[in-house]
Amino acid sequence: MQDYEESLSFLGTWGPFQKRVFFLLCLTIIPSGYNLLSVIFLLATPPHHCSIPHHSNLSQDWIQASIPVQVAGRPERSSCSRYELDLVQNLSALGTRPSHDLVHNLSSPEVLLSGLTQEGCKDGWTYSTEHYQSTVVSEFNLVCSDQWKQPLSSLVYFLGGLSGCFVSGQISDRFGRKPVLFGAIITLSIFSSALAFATSWPVFIVLFFMLGLGQLTCYVVVFVLGSEILMGSTRVLFSSLCMPWAYVLGILMLTVTAYLVRSWRHLSLAMAVPGLACIPLWWLIPESPRWLVCRGRIQEAELLLRSAALENRVEAPHVIFLSANVEKATSEKAESPTFLDLLRTSNIRHISLIMWFTWFSINVCYFGLSFNMSGLYGNPFLNYFLLSAVELPAYAASWLAARSLPRRPSYIFFTLLGGLALLLIQITLSQPVLTLILVLVGKFGILGGIGMLYIYTGELSPTVIRSTAMSTCAMFSRVGSSVSPYLLELAVFNQFLPWIIVGSLSLLSVVICIFLPETFRQPLPDTIQQLAVTQRFKWPWASTPPPKDDGKSAKDSTTAPEIICTTRL
Repeated sequence: MQDYEESLSFLGTWGPFQKRVFFLLCLTIIPSGYNLLSVIFLLATPPHHCSIPHHSNLSQDWIQASIPVQVAGRPERSSCSRYELDLVQNLSALGTRPSHDLVHNLSSPEVLLSGLTQEGCKDGWTYSTEHYQSTVVSEFNLVCSDQWKQPLSSLVYFLGGLSGCFVSGQISDRFGRKPVLFGAIITLSIFSSALAFATSWPVFIVLFFMLGLGQLTCYVVVFVLGSEILMGSTRVLFSSLCMPWAYVLGILMLTVTAYLVRSWRHLSLAMAVPGLACIPLWWLIPESPRWLVCRGRIQEAELLLRSAALENRVEAPHVIFLSANVEKATSEKAESPTFLDLLRTSNIRHISLIMWFTWFSINVCYFGLSFNMSGLYGNPFLNYFLLSAVELPAYAASWLAARSLPRRPSYIFFTLLGGLALLLIQITLSQPVLTLILVLVGKFGILGGIGMLYIYTGELSPTVIRSTAMSTCAMFSRVGSSVSPYLLELAVFNQFLPWIIVGSLSLLSVVICIFLPETFRQPLPDTIQQLAVTQRFKWPWASTPPPKDDGKSAKDSTTAPEIICTTRL
């Protein structure tokens, strides 16, 4: 219903009811943020080298020299090879000493290490415990010949999020926002606890898939529920600032927990706590009245809104929704929109395709940056804490832009800033400080763009299919995040190639965003027919002939507003 928000104007925008929903929804987003970086900390790869058995009877010199030293930028011990153990044992028994120099010391027999044959890690690996007591990688030995399993585990986690978004969006549009939200929270709690008891890598990735299924679903449904219950400036404050800040708070909490709990099994158990704490909120968070109306459940919606009016100490009108709107809502209920409705008409198809590519490209950039941050020197917990804290000012900037600036130019500005910073990184890779500054600027821009994109997508999507639309966008975002771990592998061909790709994708998303309609200060559409028309590109020097007056213009102007909007580069 186009006048839904007008019908609810008696409630106001910031009463006790809105404050309660606002605060509780911010709490329910914390479990989702708390589980996001699990893909980083659980799958961290500690420094490692081939294990030398204690019964090998090697001298101290040969124990230190049995691992080859690789010189690539800076000297490092080989992670996947050692000098042949039988040969080293014989040389140690003969009393020789290892040497890296071509010049021999005549006072004692020495053996040049570069001439010795090497072998794989037949006796396993020794892992550094400087930062991690144990990880999935160190326990299941996902290194060297099995190193491919580590990015595959990340891929499985993101595919879980993709699958969850595809299924949960349609379930949410059919059965309600609230059941799906708490189902996702329970899923997070159950499977994060189950991870702690995984006995093998195949069992781990199955449970990790289910964990990813609940993580993104929780975020999307909280966003949709808040966007539909809250109105006006309160909706913008929630969706562009406070909800993302609560999400970042969850990320920072996991970073602190991972610093205190260095075992991956104990960390998995700790990841279940925020979700369990949110389950009692079921009795405090209401269902979306807007969704109830669109499904034809008018009596339930009015009962909820009258209860909210009592809480806000305002008087509700005798009839909240007009009978004509009730009939319209009932007809919309019979239609039961599905995923295919996002492609049914040319207008919504153009909007859907543009939004899907935009979500894909910006998440390739975001997660590409996140995975590349693991290569920064220093304490990984401090690095991720600081680099996650950068998200707070980014979301604050997107909120300020959302308050008073149109959506499309705001998204273009943030994403253009991030994309240009990522492209410039290829020039500064030899200067660590300048590279770090560009990484932070790039992440700031990308996160500002993501903040605007959530608002933009929610305002473009009609109520009858909003959750499905948001979920499909989140699904394509997970496709982008699934690609990002493998994108960094392209550095073996050219060290600049990953940065060129992510920067180019962000710039391409800016170009196609120009064709989306503007939603700033426009009422949310409730039906697919109420969607704004996509823009058509027009060159600045092109002229459009005036429309022919066929005598119907006066009649048309009374039934639908005329939309005159051109896009200029």
